[in-house]
Amino acid sequence: MWAALADPTRRSLLDELSRNGPLSATELAPHYPVSRQAVVKHLAALSGAGLLAAERHGRDVRYRVVPERLDGAAAWLADVGARWDARLAALRARLEAG
Repeated sequence: MWAALADPTRRSLLDELSRNGPLSATELAPHYPVSRQAVVKHLAALSGAGLLAAERHGRDVRYRVVPERLDGAAAWLADVGARWDARLAALRARLEAG
């Protein structure tokens, strides 16, 4: 999942789909400076990471975000952030104490 999210185009696609999805690669491609085929490859990487679900509608494949996949990552990031906040608060207190 982290490898899929490392690419800025993929993060942008995920954001777009979370706001306006489900959408097809054809609907997404005009908004990006890459080819439709490149968008399809990015969508496949996000799908492979479990971040998107693909649903066929006739000839189109529409992609939607699977938000549950991000829950664990968000919880982990919140935990790491809280630990750093505690460390920084302890350092600040020590520095202010002199």
